[in-house]
Amino acid sequence: MELIKAIVLGLVQGLTEFLPVSSSGHLVISSELLNFHEQGVVFNVFLHLGTLLSVIIVFREELAAMVKAPFQFFAGDAEAEVRKYFFWDVYIIIATLPAVVVGLFFKDSIELLFSSTLVAYCMLTATGLLMIVARYLPERQESLNWWRSVLVGCAQAIAILPGLSRSGSTIFAGMALGVPRETIARFSFIMSIPAILGAAVLQSGDLVQNPPTADVWINLGAGTFASALAGYFAIKLLLDIIRKNRLQWFGYYCVVLAGLGLCHHFFFTA
Repeated sequence: MELIKAIVLGLVQGLTEFLPVSSSGHLVISSELLNFHEQGVVFNVFLHLGTLLSVIIVFREELAAMVKAPFQFFAGDAEAEVRKYFFWDVYIIIATLPAVVVGLFFKDSIELLFSSTLVAYCMLTATGLLMIVARYLPERQESLNWWRSVLVGCAQAIAILPGLSRSGSTIFAGMALGVPRETIARFSFIMSIPAILGAAVLQSGDLVQNPPTADVWINLGAGTFASALAGYFAIKLLLDIIRKNRLQWFGYYCVVLAGLGLCHHFFFTA
């Protein structure tokens, strides 16, 4: 039974990490509904590593270009494609810094919030409103630069809160700053890589001090695989939805889910 619950949560994580409906909020809510609380932060980190694998697979060509770009750039290659990916390397680093600060200095406080479904429902409401408003943001052609990267990174840092979608917040911030929808979506997905790795490093101490038992490792592996598989299809789906500018449907979903959750919290669990 615990294995099935781990797989279900892995699928939830994979689908909701990239769809702008908040993976953290859905994990908090799903864990509550499934009565599956023993996984703790370590389980959440492994599920995020599954989604990291899906990002690497989908964007393997862009990532390969980003790895080569610094060497080509400093070797004197000034082609537009090389410059683009070189500066994307720089902007990814800049955009990651706010999340690093939040993770280092507010780690314990944030972990406490992950036990609160009330916080998750309130932040889901905020996510929903962002996605509804995103429908009406005009499409502009502003380029990514250092200060836009900082602001998108701040949106990612705030989205550490359970219920506030990381992808939704960063895509909304980029669109509000005038970056084309598909460009900021791809940037947001790739920007998740150092954020997920950073979270894994921060939690590695807990894993070493309290190593999982054999049966827990099976649950971790199953959940991670399910997360990677679902994440792959979620990325493909969201890219198509963004091209069609249909993000508001995720907003309606988040608002309805949050409303139902708040009603349950105040009227049925009192």
